[in-house]
Amino acid sequence: MLQRVQSIYLLIVFLVNAALPFVVSLWKDETGSPLYATGELWIQGAFIIIALLAFVSVLTFRNRQNQFVINRLNMILNLILLGVFAYRSLNLSGESNISEKGIGMFIPVVSIVFLVLANKAIKKDEDLVKSVDRLR
Repeated sequence: MLQRVQSIYLLIVFLVNAALPFVVSLWKDETGSPLYATGELWIQGAFIIIALLAFVSVLTFRNRQNQFVINRLNMILNLILLGVFAYRSLNLSGESNISEKGIGMFIPVVSIVFLVLANKAIKKDEDLVKSVDRLR
């Protein structure tokens, strides 16, 4: 449901991963031209998978446990993508050809923050439902 705060967080993750990597540059190559997510197929695929997982998580609002697990899986994928970006950034930064990294490398960090906020809201909802069930 869209009135739940975790759905808003997950929609933000979906929009950030579906649109921003194709608009914001990840880094610049040897020639100085910006490299977007469309430049490499595995990066594009990773962002699309992360966006689809966030959208599937929004659709599973009736089962909070599955939503929580899907978000955890999404966080792991974001951490892997962030690690690959950091590894690539550290390996390329020593060369004189690469002088600038793009802001697009921080998209996984934004996604992780919103996924953590969504999981906190899901946990809060789950605790509320359990407390109401206890009263019955």
